[in-house]
Amino acid sequence: MTTADGRQTRRGRPGYDKESLLQVAVKVFNERGYDGTSMDELSKRLGISKSAIYHHVSGKDELLRLAVDRALDGLFAAAEQAMAVEGRAVDRLEHLVRASVGVLVDRLPFVTLLLRVRGNTTVERRAMARRREFDRMVADLVAQAAAEGDIRPDVDPAITSRLLFGMVNSLVEWYRPQGRRSGAELADTVCKIAFTGVRRPRPPDPQP
Repeated sequence: MTTADGRQTRRGRPGYDKESLLQVAVKVFNERGYDGTSMDELSKRLGISKSAIYHHVSGKDELLRLAVDRALDGLFAAAEQAMAVEGRAVDRLEHLVRASVGVLVDRLPFVTLLLRVRGNTTVERRAMARRREFDRMVADLVAQAAAEGDIRPDVDPAITSRLLFGMVNSLVEWYRPQGRRSGAELADTVCKIAFTGVRRPRPPDPQP
């Protein structure tokens, strides 16, 4: 762009608002790591000045907070829906697993970033505290289901919940939205493995 006095100035990419800025920031955080991403790097990736970024957010910490809250709010909304399901605890647990897969599919970059925080900043420690709260909710559901006789009682509920959601969380490492499987199909598969297992039922032995 040329000014009135003939000087050439750099034109930034138009159209960035807080949401689109957040989308790009999360992508860069996932590529480079939060600690490895500077405001200069974000400025270059966006094609806008740092002052233009500061027009929308106070800095990197706010971008991280908005991003991990996007993932956590989705998970807690899923938990709230699950708790409202009538019936046995195992039904609420399955609902929560299905809904959590849906959150991961819909908010994949945000959940990916959440699972990579390590507690190095106040924002990260707050996010990890909320994750632990969610984990306790899952463990409580597992314990209730075990008490009702629907889940084997000889495994600690906290371990069961960790293994269950370890499987869900592993999806961030290989799931791609452009793949052939829909989110619903993915949730069905996870629930079949989690609640039924991988062993195919054997036909009954023939009667002599």
